[in-house]
Amino acid sequence: MTTATLSAGTAPSSGPRRSARVLPGFNLTLGYTVLYLSLIVLIPLSALVFKTFGMTWPQFWEAVSSPRVLASYRLTFGASFIAALVNVVFGLLVAWVLVRYPFPGKKIVDALVDLPFALPTAVAGISLTALLAGNGWVGQYFEPHGIQLAFNPNGVVIALIFIGLPFVVRTVQPVLEDAEKELEEAATCLGATRWQTFSRVIFPSIAPALLTGFAMAFARAVGEYGSVIFIAGNMPMVSEITPLIIIGKLEQYDYAGATAVASVMLGISFILLLIINGLQGWQRKRSAGNSQ
Repeated sequence: MTTATLSAGTAPSSGPRRSARVLPGFNLTLGYTVLYLSLIVLIPLSALVFKTFGMTWPQFWEAVSSPRVLASYRLTFGASFIAALVNVVFGLLVAWVLVRYPFPGKKIVDALVDLPFALPTAVAGISLTALLAGNGWVGQYFEPHGIQLAFNPNGVVIALIFIGLPFVVRTVQPVLEDAEKELEEAATCLGATRWQTFSRVIFPSIAPALLTGFAMAFARAVGEYGSVIFIAGNMPMVSEITPLIIIGKLEQYDYAGATAVASVMLGISFILLLIINGLQGWQRKRSAGNSQ
């Protein structure tokens, strides 16, 4: 290479330029990730499963299939599913109002949505019980009509709705904020009704976020303990949740039985979350195909 060429501004090639990385290389970061997940998630769950393997099959089946435990499964997963469905509907409404409409006190309402995150679960349970009991501020108006809101499965559902609402709102809210309003305006100009605009333009874009919020609210409700035990009444075969069954077995030093019931809950929750994640992936592919 001549001096003239260099003076013309042509620099010698130094090979392919490496892209700048903020974090270390893939191997190192992957190693840290696997180690961290192992210490926080995998090892504790593996210990739970290995403890269950110490039981014989008849002992395991007897621990997880007694009538009292089966009733707690039905209440825990049924109430969690109902609460998550309710939160999907009303969480979407709350997120929609916070994103689309200005009104006085909007920041206060937005902050109140996060209250179940910051409030201790025991305090939430006591507060709900004081409101919904037969002599409470709200329950006293329902009790004369034969509607009991506390100390039965109704109280469990209400408590789970309370603790699960923020998950749906905070998942859907940023998606609504990033939605392209031009598409809605175009649909309106083409003669679409409000329902058609929502069902064909808005809903497909927020459906994955709604499923994510549903999954998070459901998972949170399945493991909830503190806010439920105060309002549930904890009557065996009626309003006794599975986490309370596990706590009772631990207090009776039945560690094997507690881990067996916990393993069943872990397996069912994992399967349900896999199904929901599969639905999310299908919805994303469908939305991407429709956009093309």
